[in-house]
Amino acid sequence: MQVPVLDARNSFARRLFAPLPARYDKLAEILSFGQNGRWRTEMVGHLVPPAGTARPRAVVLDVAAGTAGVSLQIADRTDARVIGLDLTEQMLRQGAANVAAEDASGHVSLVNARAEQLPLADASVDALTFTYLLRYVSDPQATLAELARVVRPGGTVASLEFNVPASAFWRFWWRAYTWLVLPLGGLITGGRQWYEVGRFLGPSIAGHYRRYPIGWTVRAWQQAGLQDVGYKVMSLGGGLIMWGTRAGG
Repeated sequence: MQVPVLDARNSFARRLFAPLPARYDKLAEILSFGQNGRWRTEMVGHLVPPAGTARPRAVVLDVAAGTAGVSLQIADRTDARVIGLDLTEQMLRQGAANVAAEDASGHVSLVNARAEQLPLADASVDALTFTYLLRYVSDPQATLAELARVVRPGGTVASLEFNVPASAFWRFWWRAYTWLVLPLGGLITGGRQWYEVGRFLGPSIAGHYRRYPIGWTVRAWQQAGLQDVGYKVMSLGGGLIMWGTRAGG
């Protein structure tokens, strides 16, 4: 497979995440007070079909798969064949170890590629997830269009992103945690690399939503060819689950 050609945001994301895989799953749960797992479960729930309605050997694409946590959850809750795709090779290596540990190699395969340039044909997957992705791409609208391109008409797309609380009260405490506590907690539990991640996250999330608020994101999904777009704000506003259906089904 051709090596992904990286832009500036891609290169930054790869540098940020490359040192993290060995402790990523454990520290992501500790530093989010267990909310990361709750959000993933909620997102995957939008892909799990009612009994008797699943397509035989459906294919699900998990974009920004990281260490394959979401990919493994989809494989555990469905009969689908899951393709986990991520930009960072080090994360995928840890993901491969996690897949092997769960004896899921027959259900989950991992691919190194960019979300902005998916190595799949049009309408080639039955459903798609992406996690913590849009802050790391230069053009969220174009990326959403590329993601929708590979989903068959009628297929489901679901996503998980961080969010900024709408309430001024909870936004104050969110900012205090993300600007002050999270970097220090990252340093104590994970060392310098996790300090850098903690220091980056709060300003990155806030900056993203100043430019791309939730209303803009809903319209961007619709412009990408997704319909029945819905969303759910979780954990006092710290997480955002979105879902929709590829038009034309």
